[in-house]
Amino acid sequence: MTGSAHSEQEKNLAALPAVGQPCPMVDFVNLLSGKWAIPILYRLILMDAPVRFGELQRAVAPIAQKELTRQLRQFERRGLVTRQIFPQVPPRVEYQITPLGKTLRPTLDSLADWMRSHAPQLISGAAPGLSDSAPLDVESAQSG
Repeated sequence: MTGSAHSEQEKNLAALPAVGQPCPMVDFVNLLSGKWAIPILYRLILMDAPVRFGELQRAVAPIAQKELTRQLRQFERRGLVTRQIFPQVPPRVEYQITPLGKTLRPTLDSLADWMRSHAPQLISGAAPGLSDSAPLDVESAQSG
């Protein structure tokens, strides 16, 4: 191993949490868990304006109303989204990404860029051991 490679490895190991400490990646995945979490947040970030429930549901279709409600409430509790209720008939509710939620943009942009770059390899089965109909199995792809 070269000196610079060894230095890089030491830097990577230093970034790991201490033994017994929670991994920040686990916390991040828990924050954004669920099939619809990232698409909802990313859409709100890109819109960067108040949006009504129905408009948001159409933007991330085909999400079910119950699931969108659940995710939005979770994001609101965590301070990523605000909800404003207008006292009118029928009631009007708008959601908007918070400044804290907006800080996720570089991370989500990076994930979106990675997916655009690598989707053909993941979806077309270009990686060894994958086919169009086979589920994505990282271990098989790495060992094949």
